[in-house]
Amino acid sequence: MYNVLVKLRAGLPLDDDDRAVNDKGLVNTLRQIHDRIDAAVADAYGWPVDLGDADILARVVALNKQRWEEEVAGKIRYLRPEFRTGRAAAPAQTKLAVEVDQGAAEATADKAPWPKTLPDQVQAIRAALARLGEQPSVEAIARQFKGAKRDRVAEILQAMAVMG
Repeated sequence: MYNVLVKLRAGLPLDDDDRAVNDKGLVNTLRQIHDRIDAAVADAYGWPVDLGDADILARVVALNKQRWEEEVAGKIRYLRPEFRTGRAAAPAQTKLAVEVDQGAAEATADKAPWPKTLPDQVQAIRAALARLGEQPSVEAIARQFKGAKRDRVAEILQAMAVMG
């Protein structure tokens, strides 16, 4: 279907097999759907609809660099507003200590349950880091949650540190 779509977009003639695929696969409908998606994405970024692949790539690379610079400066953008609360203004952490602190603060009485999925665990650790301040120990972070394993928290912290 996509080979036929490429031919249609290039204005190339279709042979009998291509015409059969075009008819059975509703390739013109697929083309219209892709065109609408492309237009919506261009509109979302404020870009012209008729940009070529090289221009799109250049703009995406420039936007990625801009977002990276913002994150390094501490400005974090999230898609959903509920993820922005209390985090966008948090200072960027450039170095993360992952050593064991036996004398860390006492466990909180109301521990949150340890999330089941990795993305939720990362978000929970980010929130704990914001609450606990500069470079808390792995244990101090793990104690914030019911059922959190020190090794898992340390592994996520190391991954977060590598990713900046």
